[in-house]
Amino acid sequence: VANNRCHVEQYLKLPSSPHWLQQVHGIAVADLTANTPLTEADAAVGDAGSGVAAVMTADCLPVLFCSLDGQRIGAAHAGWRGLAAGVLETTIIAMQRPANEIIAWLGPAIGPDAFEVGDEVRAEFLAHSAAAESAFRPSPEKGKWLCDIFMLARQRLMAAGIGSVSGGGVCTVSDPDHWFSYRRDGVTGRMVSLIWAV
Repeated sequence: VANNRCHVEQYLKLPSSPHWLQQVHGIAVADLTANTPLTEADAAVGDAGSGVAAVMTADCLPVLFCSLDGQRIGAAHAGWRGLAAGVLETTIIAMQRPANEIIAWLGPAIGPDAFEVGDEVRAEFLAHSAAAESAFRPSPEKGKWLCDIFMLARQRLMAAGIGSVSGGGVCTVSDPDHWFSYRRDGVTGRMVSLIWAV
């Protein structure tokens, strides 16, 4: 893992080492401009010169943020728990820009044909917004639902005021040649999503 991280830094000619987070499926946001930023967090924000924000995923949804002026950036690890708890909204607030001046990108994650969840997951999202119902459809397995995490993220982002959302729709589970997937393989590596401002 350490060697791969070094390769990434060298290949991308990063301006600094990424700020690696200890992700816990929560909503804490590390501020890269702080002298001692959090390490146990599921998102990070920063500005030009403050470093590289990074999140690791292998079915959870990586979401990258950038202000329209290119000077403020963010990255969030949005598994269903963090997404339901508000990790995207917390990251948007930490960006310290009006939401309509922020754009977002959705990376590869478990797709809507592979993400099977129970009633409790659906209920948690519906308790937040009735609109979430459109992101769930019955699974062939009784008492289970197929969940569209991309749709749920878009709904949350748009409700928070972000009008420009790109990416999404790339399923990690269904493409073993390109993506790690915890749901598919159990023991697996992680992908990294990176963003920085120069």
